[in-house]
Amino acid sequence: MSDTHSATKIEAPGTDTGKPAAKPKKDENFFSFLFWLVLGVAVLRSFIISPFNIPSESMLPRLLTGDYLFATKWSYGYSKYSLPFSLPLIPGRILASQPERGDVVIFKAPPQNDIDYIKRVIGLPGDEIQMKGGQLWINGTSVPKVKVADFVVPVSPNTDCGPGFEKVLHGREVCAYPQFRETLPNGKSYNVLDMAATPQDDTGVFVVPEGHLFLMGDNRDNSMDSRFPPVEGGGVGMVPQANLVGKAALMMFSTDGSAEWIKPWTWFTAARWSRIGSVI
Repeated sequence: MSDTHSATKIEAPGTDTGKPAAKPKKDENFFSFLFWLVLGVAVLRSFIISPFNIPSESMLPRLLTGDYLFATKWSYGYSKYSLPFSLPLIPGRILASQPERGDVVIFKAPPQNDIDYIKRVIGLPGDEIQMKGGQLWINGTSVPKVKVADFVVPVSPNTDCGPGFEKVLHGREVCAYPQFRETLPNGKSYNVLDMAATPQDDTGVFVVPEGHLFLMGDNRDNSMDSRFPPVEGGGVGMVPQANLVGKAALMMFSTDGSAEWIKPWTWFTAARWSRIGSVI
C-alpha cells in the first residue's frame, strides 16, 4: 500500500488520464500557428508582393474593371504606406528608388492619402508636362501618338459603353473605343484611349517638383489624375514619391462581373482567362 501511495505522489499532474494536459498544448500550438501565419502574411503584403483590384475604367485599355493584379512592394522602396493601415512605423522612405516613365504604379491618393489609386508615371521631378489638343508634351517635345485599331471589349456588368461606342460584333454587343499608341522619350510604349475633345485635352504647363511625380490614366477622357488639383475622390495633383505603394506587375485574375454565387458554373464563364498571367 505504501509503495502504491508513494508512486501516486510523484506522478505529474494530469497524467492519470492524459487528456486534460494535452488540451492546453493543442490550444497553445494553434494560437502560435495563427500568430506566425498572420505575421507572415503581413510581412509578405508589406514588403514583397500584394494583391490589388481595379474598380474603374481610368486605366483602359490596359486594365479593365474586374482585374486583380499583383504589385511588387520592393520596387520603389518603403514608407508607412507600405504597411497595413499605413502604420507610422517607417520614418520617411527607405531603400528608395525612382520609377521610370511609363511604369504603372499604385499609390495613396492625395490629399487624404488613404485610398489606393493606380496610374501611369508620365513626369519625373523637374519635367515640364503639358497637354495640347489631346497630345502629350514632355519638356517642350510632343510625345508620338499614332492611331491604331479600336479597342474592343465585350459589354458586361463590369463594362458599360458610353453613348456612341456600342457595336455588335459577331453577334455580341461590344464597346469599341478610339485607341492610340504613345511612345515616351525612354522608348516605353503603351496604348491610350482618346474618345472626344475634353477640357483636360488642353492644359497649362505643369512643372513637377522635386520628390514628386506627374501621373495620368491611360483612359485620357475618364481619369482624374495629375491634370486636376488634389481633391478627395477626384484629382490627385502632383503625387509625392513617398505615397508610392508598389509597381503593378502581374495579372492574377480577371472577371467580367457576371458570376453569381448560386450558379457555380458562372465562376468559370465570367473569368477573362486570356488576361490571367499577363505581365503589366
